[in-house]
Amino acid sequence: MHHVAGENRRCQLRRCAGKGCADAGSHNQAQCHGSPVADWSAAAAPLALLGRDQLPAFDTAVQSLRSSLTATLATFAPLAGKLVHLAGTGDVAIRFSASSDGVRFVVAESDADVCRLAGEEHDVQTFEHLVPEVEMGELPAPLLAVQATRLGGGGMALGVTLHHGVADGRSLWRFVEAWAAACRGDALPEPPPSFDRSRVSLPGGEELARSVLTKYAPNLPLQIERLKQHIARVGEESQGAPPLRRPPSTFVAVVALAWTCYARCRPFPADEDVFLFFFADVRDRLDPPAGAEYFGACISRCLARLPARELRGAPALAAAASAAQGAVREVAEDPLAGWEFARTPTRAYEAADFGWGRPRRTENVKMNHDGQVALVRARDGDGVQVSVSVLRRAHMDAFKSEFLSLMA
Repeated sequence: MHHVAGENRRCQLRRCAGKGCADAGSHNQAQCHGSPVADWSAAAAPLALLGRDQLPAFDTAVQSLRSSLTATLATFAPLAGKLVHLAGTGDVAIRFSASSDGVRFVVAESDADVCRLAGEEHDVQTFEHLVPEVEMGELPAPLLAVQATRLGGGGMALGVTLHHGVADGRSLWRFVEAWAAACRGDALPEPPPSFDRSRVSLPGGEELARSVLTKYAPNLPLQIERLKQHIARVGEESQGAPPLRRPPSTFVAVVALAWTCYARCRPFPADEDVFLFFFADVRDRLDPPAGAEYFGACISRCLARLPARELRGAPALAAAASAAQGAVREVAEDPLAGWEFARTPTRAYEAADFGWGRPRRTENVKMNHDGQVALVRARDGDGVQVSVSVLRRAHMDAFKSEFLSLMA
């Protein structure tokens, strides 16, 4: 039996006792940076916001979430355990005991209004208080915690914090999807999750697994098809632009736009390289494939770079798209080279339907590194929701200006 430990707390005027904890995983993510080294959090923390008109009574909703979480943990049992240090070998491993381990479930209250939070503003301080605080800097460390917060006006925020050392973003959303299905009374998605690490077989795999375990904005409306056509046209018409091997995908088009805007809103020297860094899901590119049901971290790093001057010239979007395509091509040819495709952006809104309809908004709470970008399929299922993190107001204003200019 997997128990769910309860806790209650109150957040007044967007202030909580303690501090927030988070980040989020398979929202597809990219980061633009003036350095090739990116600082990634040890935790993933998606947040779903539900309106009052979607919900039963708050206590009823919480009881449904608790009971369905307990049922889901029967299939995802390792998530109720802890990361521990094995003194004899120096390794870090998952320890799980059905009799003593469990998942922390926080019930909280906040005066924050769900309508405001579900709007276009990215209220970082409030969002951070709506996911459970988890201390992951020391071992033993919990793997999973959840928080349900009653919001002002009758809405609810549901936050999940998962240790990135044991699962990537795709696995995280697979868990959320299974939990939501249990809450709706539906059967869990097939096939069931696999925790068989032998499926990810590569030279030095055990050492790589150890290294992973031991280290670890505003939404801008995009006219995607128009953007993709514009990039293709720039590539064809500009003599100085590198050739595009194929028309840009949605992912390539969006990260090319974000990369270009970021390079233009920051005062990088013209000859300094500006980097684009993102993760690629390689489950289906291993030999043999690990399979969609593989639960864990199965991602490879992709890195592209261009001098700042190339991201400020007329053919910048085509140059950025070509470089991003090159990074994707490299990982397709050698999935293990950057071990640590861009697939269709995560269906976060569908996955987080707990029986009360799609959330008003899902958000990557810990996406607070400068230049970070997250993509999820839009709530209506047709478009893409893009969130951008730019830490300085002046840089964000410049980013918006460049964005509107490039999209004109």
